[in-house]
Amino acid sequence: MSAPAANPPSAAAVVAVLDALTLKFSDFSIHSLPSTFSNFTHMVHVELADGLSRRIVLRRYNPENYEDGHDKQRCEYRALQLLQGHGVPAPAPLLLDETGELLGLPGIVTGFVDGEPIQLPADASRWAEVAATAARMLARIHQVPFSESDKRYLMDDNVEVAWFIKDGKVPDYMRADPDGEEVWHLVKDGWGRWTPVEPRFAHTDYWAGNILWRGAEISAVVDWEEAGYGHPAADVAYARMGYFIEGIPEAAETFLREYEAAAGWQLTDLALFELAASVRPMTDPEGWFAHPYMEAGFRRFIERAREKLVSSGG
Repeated sequence: MSAPAANPPSAAAVVAVLDALTLKFSDFSIHSLPSTFSNFTHMVHVELADGLSRRIVLRRYNPENYEDGHDKQRCEYRALQLLQGHGVPAPAPLLLDETGELLGLPGIVTGFVDGEPIQLPADASRWAEVAATAARMLARIHQVPFSESDKRYLMDDNVEVAWFIKDGKVPDYMRADPDGEEVWHLVKDGWGRWTPVEPRFAHTDYWAGNILWRGAEISAVVDWEEAGYGHPAADVAYARMGYFIEGIPEAAETFLREYEAAAGWQLTDLALFELAASVRPMTDPEGWFAHPYMEAGFRRFIERAREKLVSSGG
């Protein structure tokens, strides 16, 4: 058994999982997965006793990234359960390990889905097609039904998306950003005062790295540890910011247009949610802006959102 992966699960943990899934196996190997950032996510290739093979994913939550009051393992597992049968391609939930008894850390086990995050094409015009497909998928996500009892597993995005205003003072990382203090005050003044809308099931981290593709089709939307419910503009704002950072604001406009057409409604208060989204890169600008054009696109995103908010009287 080989384990060419950083922070892989132990062989004993894998055996415990396979036993819990009642899989009779002859061997297995452990492999890290690309686009794994805040947690430990590994694919296990299992050679079954009957000569067939199967791939499963072990997803363990990094204790350094735990959030008070938010059980990522329960949240993601419940989100994947909700997604089943509602037209959103996502990994199948197989096992929840709330305490880490099997995995060594709290986590989940899912099915494996083939696919890769899309890379910026040499022909940037193709991003219109990519953005349109991603937007239509987000509209489908926002149509997934959820109940009052589901809310105890999910994040309340109408609160969590503006985490930075909770204690009533401007965080140091926003003071260090050229736009940070103004963004803080604009969001603080406008938060919760938006036009009432029906809360929607949400991904909360919907960006290119969490969308897997096979050819021109989306094979899976992954990384549901922050799944929530709330104003649909939050997901749209975050996705649009990614296109600005990549230097393709035209794709952001395509995304909005295609999303609204597929969802069947026009978004309200988007500018406020765009300003809230802009705070995430402020927490780690070096990690977000690998090239100067990326920060330039980010500043353009903030400028346009600010102009829209002010012109609307927000």
